[in-house]
Amino acid sequence: MTRSAVALAAVLALTGAGAASAAPAPKMGISDFAQLQTPLPYPYDEQADADAVVAKAKARAKAAHKLLIVDLGGNWCPDCRVLAATMARPELKAFIDRHYEVVMVDVGRFDRNLQIPARYGITRRLEGVPALLVIDPRADKLLDAGHVAALADARSMTPQALADWLAQWVR
Repeated sequence: MTRSAVALAAVLALTGAGAASAAPAPKMGISDFAQLQTPLPYPYDEQADADAVVAKAKARAKAAHKLLIVDLGGNWCPDCRVLAATMARPELKAFIDRHYEVVMVDVGRFDRNLQIPARYGITRRLEGVPALLVIDPRADKLLDAGHVAALADARSMTPQALADWLAQWVR
């Protein structure tokens, strides 16, 4: 079993998530990140008003009965860029669009927009980026507490493991 498979199994066990309760993940058409389209995106708008974009995304998610993902990261971060490129793959993008509203928030070098994770009880320094906050917008509740940095080493995972991680929160 690969290290990413072991990590994913541990996350699923700790969260109580699993195939029986989660939506099935889409099957990824690539097996390696080297197959991603290049150049990798720079997904974070460093000039955005994070409070405003998160509020708008939360309202859209609530109205559409979707979950909200707040992707905290920086354009300097290779794992953030790999995650963004993987999420843009057609098979995963269709799944995400069906189940999630996604908003990207630039956290600089862990020194910007930290009020966003603080709203959900994350007041210590982020353990790494990308850090994904999976939020139920109806209850304004963080669903992946304790696991927001699970994708901080996204490059050590596989594209399928990333898809599986995203799918585990969908009921």
